[in-house]
Amino acid sequence: MTLHGTFTALVTPFNTDGSVDYGALRQLVNWQIASGVEGIIPVGTTGESPTLDMEEHLKVIEVTLEAAAKKAIIIAGTGANSTSEALELTREAKQMGADATLQVTPYYNKPNAEGLFRHFTAVADLGLPVVLYNVPGRAGKEIPLETVVRLASNPMVIAIKEAAGNVDRVSAILNACELTVLSGDDSLTLPMISVGASGVISVASNVIPAEMANMVRLARLDKFTDARELHRMYYPLFRDLFLDTNPIPVKAALAMMGRIQATYRLPLCEPSEKIREQLHKTLSSLNLL
Repeated sequence: MTLHGTFTALVTPFNTDGSVDYGALRQLVNWQIASGVEGIIPVGTTGESPTLDMEEHLKVIEVTLEAAAKKAIIIAGTGANSTSEALELTREAKQMGADATLQVTPYYNKPNAEGLFRHFTAVADLGLPVVLYNVPGRAGKEIPLETVVRLASNPMVIAIKEAAGNVDRVSAILNACELTVLSGDDSLTLPMISVGASGVISVASNVIPAEMANMVRLARLDKFTDARELHRMYYPLFRDLFLDTNPIPVKAALAMMGRIQATYRLPLCEPSEKIREQLHKTLSSLNLL
């Protein structure tokens, strides 16, 4: 499997009582597909996976697969800081028919390079294609380049999501091994594609799926002048969606757009009024409300 294009790290909508809103989830999936994204990632960290229990986690994947009906690539977020939990979630996702799995660096544990290699290899050995997720700002640990190279030799490790805010890592990875690189930062998507990344795993595409998909397609066709115009237009949104911890702002934005309820699970909570006002201003300026 070769991944390229725009993959939406989908939010998990909740009802006002805190339960998962599966009806809204189906509507979000349908909107994403109609807007032309190449894939959807349910229950990554943007999907508030740490606060979903096992049954809910698997149900979100199942509903996403059903709603997508094979019209988009579904990369199930089944990572964990416990290898046994990651294995259990990944086995279930594979059985449901997920196309691949997104595997975040085990957070808080801060395993050494050998521990990371064994963890990701154990998941890959289940036979579901693996997208590594390098996000040291949230996991507290970077996947060392040498470990990425070792893992790239496994035929089931097909890509890496780079969310370290470091464009140079794209070149370093591509120079060292054959592995698809996807941007994990919306605002760095264009520079990453310019040096060889194949697309983006996006937060902003929750809000602007068609526009993000178009920008990435233009960039991949080397039409950077047109792609840059879209980047500059939507940069204020890329910026404002990270004024608070993700996914707080993006869920607030979707609620303003009438697509979900503005409901979170603790320890995440609603943004400040100042951030809400800034988000509303930006969404209004882009005619998204």
